[in-house]
Amino acid sequence: MNASVNNRQPNRLMANSGFTLIELMVTIAVLAIIVSIAAPSISTQLANQRVKSTASTITSILKDAKVESVIRRQNIQVVYSDTAKTIVLKNTSGTVLTSYDINSRSTVSITPNSTNTVTFQPNKVTANGVKVTYTICDNNTAATPRKIEVSTIASISHKLEGTC
Repeated sequence: MNASVNNRQPNRLMANSGFTLIELMVTIAVLAIIVSIAAPSISTQLANQRVKSTASTITSILKDAKVESVIRRQNIQVVYSDTAKTIVLKNTSGTVLTSYDINSRSTVSITPNSTNTVTFQPNKVTANGVKVTYTICDNNTAATPRKIEVSTIASISHKLEGTC
């Protein structure tokens, strides 16, 4: 039996020995090239997802405030704080009903610039007949901005447009 083990051909032993260092280096180089090509696309996709998430959150908050004003039969204010990155719902007496956090990488600009507040009235309109537009952007400028419009009749629309 020992004679058959010793009589093996050396070529068979070399064929099962694994990968060479050069093969591994070429494989790693190819993977590095693929990752470097895909990385910018992935970061843009993540930025777009952050903008989409922030826009959905703000849309949901505005709709909640509109419904809450009808249920409570009083004005509900939606106040955005850019420094704290929060949105607060307040009733007519100024009591904070709910507070929501916004993604810190998102940038929200409001038109008209003079107001960071939208007030929903129980009769399903906004106070003072003001049309308010929220434009949501991201720190990554490659992200596509989104726009949320609150009309004077408290209609809330979410669009894939805007400029940062």
